[in-house]
Amino acid sequence: MNNKNATIHIMLASRPKMLSEVIKSMVEHQPDMEVVGEVLDPIELLTAVKMLSVDVVIIAPMEIKGEPRICVHLLEKHPLLKIIILSSESEAGFLYQSDAPVLQIKDPTEQAVFDAIRRSLRK
Repeated sequence: MNNKNATIHIMLASRPKMLSEVIKSMVEHQPDMEVVGEVLDPIELLTAVKMLSVDVVIIAPMEIKGEPRICVHLLEKHPLLKIIILSSESEAGFLYQSDAPVLQIKDPTEQAVFDAIRRSLRK
């Protein structure tokens, strides 16, 4: 996404389905964002991201033990992609991107997560 006024396309990979619905509702309340797809299993992301025009993937919840392999695979194939992971072990979120170190979102409120997404796409 290069245009400041363009819509940010988001793919969700969340379990349980109820969590996915909550995150989807939060995204849909953002005037500059839209959910373009949902998958229940992060492994399905590899195919879904390839098929759709996606700027950001939000994965929740996920155990964080080093850099998740799914991030490595996605960023190798889609270097402009931004990936937000909401940790299942702590009150933290993480922004993965190929052109910068991992950014920890220590207090992953709705506003903090969406602000991190917007900042990462303005580069």
